[in-house]
Amino acid sequence: MTTAEAAERIAQERAERIAQERAEQIAREGYGRLLAFLLARGHGFAQAEDALAEAFAAALSAWPASGVPDRPEAWLLTAARRKLTDGHRRATTAAAAWPELRRITGDATGPDDPDSLPDHRLALLLACAAEEVEPGARAALMLQCVLGLDAARIAGAFLVSPAAMGQRLVRAKRRLAAGGARFELPGRAAVAARLPAVLEAIYGAYTAGASDPADGGALAGEAVWLARLAAALAPEQAEALGLAALLLHLEARRPAARDATGRYVPLSAQAPERWTTHEQAEAERLLRDAAALRRPGRYQWEAAVQSVHAARRFTGRTDWAAIRTLYDALLGVTGSPVVAVNRAVAIAETEGPAAGLAALRDAAEDSRLAEYQPYWAALAALSARAGDMAAADAARQRAAGLATDPAVRAFLLGR
Repeated sequence: MTTAEAAERIAQERAERIAQERAEQIAREGYGRLLAFLLARGHGFAQAEDALAEAFAAALSAWPASGVPDRPEAWLLTAARRKLTDGHRRATTAAAAWPELRRITGDATGPDDPDSLPDHRLALLLACAAEEVEPGARAALMLQCVLGLDAARIAGAFLVSPAAMGQRLVRAKRRLAAGGARFELPGRAAVAARLPAVLEAIYGAYTAGASDPADGGALAGEAVWLARLAAALAPEQAEALGLAALLLHLEARRPAARDATGRYVPLSAQAPERWTTHEQAEAERLLRDAAALRRPGRYQWEAAVQSVHAARRFTGRTDWAAIRTLYDALLGVTGSPVVAVNRAVAIAETEGPAAGLAALRDAAEDSRLAEYQPYWAALAALSARAGDMAAADAARQRAAGLATDPAVRAFLLGR
């Protein structure tokens, strides 16, 4: 191979890498927006997903040679709409179908400005919570369709196997298509009925994004945006306000979760002055508005826990007794093993490590905690405080092995 050929090959590989990285970024940040737009124009789930998949494949083929376009989302949308138009032409007589074709696709040759695209993601979230979709699949379907998560990441958020989650998603899409779902904002009564599943999906998206260092905060940011949108759409729904408050409190602490060198900093060691004050203030306002509606629920209680942590900025201490009371209420309502782990930590702070370990052992009766990294991290910390260093080391190794964030893994192993 000559020097010129080698240089050309390096340049080609670099162009392909840039195109792939940009396509992956758009898939993470804009997939749901593009899919929701196509669905709102009358296309079916399968057709819209296939068209988007072909558009991304076309981008990976074209962009290395032509360069990533200035408006890549518009390029992808145009490509997907052309695929849909071509498919419709093949399936029908062109003359008879043309009026309907123009109605559902619009002008497929004109690239839309992505900044001017109407955002139909909330409508898509609500459609995924329709009655024909089994309740256990609604939140997962939203995560895949609106935020572009794959079955493996969704499975991790819901503590089930990827295979089981994949089957659940396939069934959900079939039922939604068979039910003739409408991808538009329903009336207030339907919004209220479907909102719990929407909020669960948004919370799951935030959790998945916050625990993925490779995501760079994009997915978590999208979840916060959707939570704010849901709260604005349904200000009379206390839990919508509560979820927005919860995510804003969590997001406000993100800058303090790493030090200047990128090392992980646990909440107890974070410097409160690094927390984002305007997000905390917005969270407190939303939580007060939710409390005024006098319909307490899971997200409000979780937001209240984070509010107690946020108060350390002003008091210099954490009111663990208040946190324990809130987790007692949460566990009674949800029965969640995740809540049980957090409650055990609060018990350790108020009654000592032995009491906390006893609560953790009770929680461990739920087999789903066997692969839940924070359980093992809590077990390691409380075992060390109780003086059982052998148990602490074993639990710490297990927690490090389950950690997906290298900084968290290094923190655990360093301890």
